[in-house]
Amino acid sequence: MAFNINEFKSQLVGGGARPTLFQVQILNPVDPAADIKVPFMVRAAGIPASNLGTFQAPYFGRQVKYAGDRTFEDWTVTVINDEDFLVRNAMEAWSNSINTHDGNLRGLPQDYKSNGIITQYSKDGDAIRTYVFEGLHPISISDITMDWSTTDTIEEFTVTFQYDFWRVEGTTGISTT
Repeated sequence: MAFNINEFKSQLVGGGARPTLFQVQILNPVDPAADIKVPFMVRAAGIPASNLGTFQAPYFGRQVKYAGDRTFEDWTVTVINDEDFLVRNAMEAWSNSINTHDGNLRGLPQDYKSNGIITQYSKDGDAIRTYVFEGLHPISISDITMDWSTTDTIEEFTVTFQYDFWRVEGTTGISTT
């Protein structure tokens, strides 16, 4: 039979992972005071992507394909802005430590690179998958739109990070080392 709902249900034993059950931690090396608030203020984030490049070696008129280097896409989080601007201020201070606004002075990587974590939870609250971003640093902090016609909403902004690589923590059956 081409379609059997019972076979489908037997494969989805956990009922499916829910995209709302997650938490983000970002370790800010410049202003760690915001680290406590970040898990509550990051409203949206993604599980990271990675890509394997390819290269080809020509041989007698054929292209033989090989796997190349792994690259990691930027990681963007959406942050709810509170009136204390604590997370926004911390992200701006971190960005300024990388390259200052007024002097164009650059920080050293060991002073501005840090780690970030996104954890996916099960419906019963257990951590089922944790990604750790190594060498994380912000590359873009979005604007916050001010608009008289926007009512009954809370300000938000996005922060885009680059990182050296990610790894999965815990027992996953996939080696990322």
